Amino acid sequence: MELTLLGTGAPEGLPRPDCPCAACAGALGENARAATALLVDGTLLLDLTPGAAFAAARAGHSLGGVRQVLLSHPHDGPAVEVPAGLPQPVRVPDGSELALLTGHRVRAVPMDSPGTGYAVTGPDGLRLLYLPPGAAPAGLDENGDSYAMVVADVVGRPDALAKLRAVGAVGPTTDVIAVHLDHDVPPGPELRRRLAAAGARAVPDGTTLDVGVYEDVPDVPRRTLVLGGARSGKSVEAERRLESFPGVLYVATGGSRNGDNEWASRVHAHRERRPGSWRTVETCDLVPLLEGSGPPLLIDCLSLWLTDAMDSVNAWDDAEWAGGGERALRARVEELTSVVRNTRRTLVAVSNEVGSGIVPATASGRRYRDELGRLNAGFAAECEHVLLVVAGQALALRG
Repeated sequence: MELTLLGTGAPEGLPRPDCPCAACAGALGENARAATALLVDGTLLLDLTPGAAFAAARAGHSLGGVRQVLLSHPHDGPAVEVPAGLPQPVRVPDGSELALLTGHRVRAVPMDSPGTGYAVTGPDGLRLLYLPPGAAPAGLDENGDSYAMVVADVVGRPDALAKLRAVGAVGPTTDVIAVHLDHDVPPGPELRRRLAAAGARAVPDGTTLDVGVYEDVPDVPRRTLVLGGARSGKSVEAERRLESFPGVLYVATGGSRNGDNEWASRVHAHRERRPGSWRTVETCDLVPLLEGSGPPLLIDCLSLWLTDAMDSVNAWDDAEWAGGGERALRARVEELTSVVRNTRRTLVAVSNEVGSGIVPATASGRRYRDELGRLNAGFAAECEHVLLVVAGQALALRG
């Protein structure tokens, strides 16, 4: 089965008309995208968009052989003109199936928002799933059969990918193509970085893909450390890296701090941001979690874990520190980094980067700064991917 992406952008395209934002300003050349439309084997058109016939011609195809046009989502604005010779576009009722004379079978997949997804099985038996913008499947069956290719709004609805992974519809060999791309992520390297973290990729408009052919997509890093200063966006970046995966366990190391209203407000903001399918556990006992098996872990954050570890050895007292507290702390840090090296779980950890700021005025503050620097360095050495977040922008230090 052959798929040509006549467009890969949001319904308004990219850049958006008359939009002055930085992302739209950078959406030039192959980063410019028309509204998403898919041509399957030259006979099935999924979504009719303005200029589809010209887009097909630029890609070396014709719409003359199209026998069915299916719409996936409501179109705002004036009706799109149907080119001469094309059948009238239709929406298929949820759950219904079409058998085309070309040998393709199409099943309408219900969504959790206005729109219809289409599961297409080609004459060769390969399966393709196409989802509309801003939508995720509703009521998926856990049949364990994965699609050869999924074409979806990965940036706008990463939870759709998580739902598909949870039921086995997206597996290790599924080629995930991001479409409906809008101006909420700068095009180019930043878009590629975010998609790679989700195990997905984007292709330029006009690209023709063979469904079922393996593509060398970068593997999702199994261990990632996200560093950053206060309010840098490091926690948001860490959460973003796992939002397309199901059943994430969020490990909060800060405790509840009863009576601290500011802390409670910060914890509430973090919880509101997380997908509803994630679970949360409050603990600093990280070793058993890393030694066990299970869903991905998000640890936020190592700096609070270190505070607890230093408390446990009374590191703030100079005599205790010199009398064995330093050795005990180093042993705990070594134990943690060793288990990170051997863990089989997908892991994203957050930590503060404090070594570049003002030198603390107290000896205990300087001790904490130094030990956090050592912890960050040791932890980073065991991670395939290390990021530094500055002003909300993630800089790759490794991976």
